[in-house]
Amino acid sequence: MILAAGRGERMRPLTDTTPKPLLPVRGKPLMQWPLEALARGGFASVVVNTAWLGQQIAQTFGDHFDLQPSQYMPTALSNSEQIAITYSHEGQDFGGALETAGGIVRALPLLGEVFWVLAGDVFAPDFVFSQEAVDRFAASDMLAHIWLVPNPAHNLRGDFGLSSAGLALNQADVKYTYSTIGLYRSQLFAPPWCDIPAGNVQGVKAPLAPLLRAAMDNGLVSAELYRGAWTDVGTPERLQSLNQVPATGPNNPD
Repeated sequence: MILAAGRGERMRPLTDTTPKPLLPVRGKPLMQWPLEALARGGFASVVVNTAWLGQQIAQTFGDHFDLQPSQYMPTALSNSEQIAITYSHEGQDFGGALETAGGIVRALPLLGEVFWVLAGDVFAPDFVFSQEAVDRFAASDMLAHIWLVPNPAHNLRGDFGLSSAGLALNQADVKYTYSTIGLYRSQLFAPPWCDIPAGNVQGVKAPLAPLLRAAMDNGLVSAELYRGAWTDVGTPERLQSLNQVPATGPNNPD
């Protein structure tokens, strides 16, 4: 699931007419970067939640995404390997975004037992979405597995700790920033962890952090540190900085 429902207040006036996931980063819409990474990983379907100017996102990407040929992938994906895109239009259904947990519960009927969750406004071109990671998580007893990153200047205190045993910690002397990328089990979005009725037909707004913290306190969230390129594209200045640096490697061959 790609989260793409936010208003992007800190990005105004850029987001007054363009949803943040469609802002251009190094020659392509920001949300296209994770779509390409998911396609390279062999994942066949994505759910995208929308709210602010959500129809623009649906009009841009349509109901499927094709990874274009490049020097690193000489042929495009076959039809069977294209990513099918389904939308959960929170703005259309409820008049606005439902926050992360509310949006996930709303989309849960479209998701499987285990699924990726990532933000459509985070730039992480080196991250690899692998079936191996999914299989490893599915074989565990964890409710979530999240990727943490070294703290950026705008979040020096960090969010969660990381134990030597690979568990995410609610309380820790050293904390890292949550990358917004994680693997989740559907049980985390049901009682006793989440009290929003299945499908969230009432449009309840709810954040994800309280669910994660409760599961962490019960030793049910694993984590690892990701040290690749990563930017929370939360301000016009960060967007400008990204676009001043040319991308290299398999994500943007020059």
